[in-house]
Amino acid sequence: MTLPSSIPAVSRFRSFADSRATAANPVEVLQKYNQEFGDTFRFYLGGIKEAIVTIDPAVIQHVLKTNSENYKKSDIQVKRMGHFLGKGLLTTHGEAWRTQRRLIQKGFDRKQLEALSSIMQDSLTDSLRQFDSQIHNGPVDIYPHLMKMTFAMVARSLFGARLKDEDIDLISHTISTVQEFIVRQTLQPYLNPWFAATGELRKHEEMRATADNVLLEYIRMRRHEEPGSDLLQTLMDARYADGEGMPDSLILSESMQLLVAGHETSSNALSWLLYLLSTHPDVLDRVRNEFDEILHGEPLNFTAVPKFVFTTQVINEALRLYPPFWMIDREAVADDRVGDTVIPAGSTVIVYVYGAHHAPRYWENPETFDPNRFTKENSAAQPPFTHLPFGGGPRGCIGGNYAMLQILMILSTLLGKYDLELPPGQTIEPRAMVILRPKNGIRMSFTDTVPSQVPVPAGCPY
Repeated sequence: MTLPSSIPAVSRFRSFADSRATAANPVEVLQKYNQEFGDTFRFYLGGIKEAIVTIDPAVIQHVLKTNSENYKKSDIQVKRMGHFLGKGLLTTHGEAWRTQRRLIQKGFDRKQLEALSSIMQDSLTDSLRQFDSQIHNGPVDIYPHLMKMTFAMVARSLFGARLKDEDIDLISHTISTVQEFIVRQTLQPYLNPWFAATGELRKHEEMRATADNVLLEYIRMRRHEEPGSDLLQTLMDARYADGEGMPDSLILSESMQLLVAGHETSSNALSWLLYLLSTHPDVLDRVRNEFDEILHGEPLNFTAVPKFVFTTQVINEALRLYPPFWMIDREAVADDRVGDTVIPAGSTVIVYVYGAHHAPRYWENPETFDPNRFTKENSAAQPPFTHLPFGGGPRGCIGGNYAMLQILMILSTLLGKYDLELPPGQTIEPRAMVILRPKNGIRMSFTDTVPSQVPVPAGCPY
């Protein structure tokens, strides 16, 4: 299909010539295109698949909310991700998605998040024992530590305390490896025949199958146990209109997709958040003071979340600068128009979240870290659909409140226990994969602010 020439276009030849650079750093390439072609333009993914890319809030609002029924998940998610993750909230659309969304939403309501707070806190306490034993030998890359911490928390929120550490590690490694492979399949689609011929595709399928079998065993065991208070119980208790529950295969798919969506989002946000706080000590002090004034040394639970006004501003600004999901893709079902932008049926539309968050026309000094952008007054004046850390419209992130609880809980614990410092000589920059990760990691030094309450394993040299 040839899209309307009224939308500025990057030629197929240039798109293909830039495809390796796009695979290595799509944000850098798309930022360059934005500057050259404006808020909405066309280009070819990998030099092959034509797509409309936009940072225009009017177009974004139309696609994600106003006329969302006309836009389904694209092949990138439905086919590529669905191939590895099965059919669930991330990879379905239409009535099947609406039904699943209604069933799963209960797992993220206020009552359930209150119940999950203690599971999350227990998981964090266990993770801190490992973290504390590793930080006293010098600076550490915080990204893998935080990813392990958040993944364990999400996994235990889903499957309860019985999930073994070795199973958590296996599933986490599988998810990260498969995500990297999906990005390569998407940004360099001409390599897909090579992936199949060389066994790369099969290798990743076998990794997925191994992780699936581990989780499926937990699901089957739970069928014969007393009910729990975790998210798995929510999935097992859910009933369709005919009174039937989800089969184990669908519970597996939804569980895996919640793990994918839940763990790296928060660990990524926390990594960038700690980086920004370490370079803005005045903001760090205000965040610490707010935690002290509200918590008085007690663990954080969901009831306290609305009280953290300034810290929430800081988190929102970190999510603006480094949005975990740097793009959202949709496919038009029928012909559509937003103002002068014509979107033919079948068109792939890429909502370029990172570009919207960094656009000078929507944000003053967009590269500057400024939590005051998100005071109540300033937020009210900000154009809608220019800040999209959890997406927008009906398909906005179902676990947004869980993510905020998780980020606040981990941040309050780390800042209450440790002073942090960013060693010099690092190049800190993002790498856009499925999630916007720190390309070279973020090395940081931690020292106790108070005598450690975490037991030191016997035999440790300190």
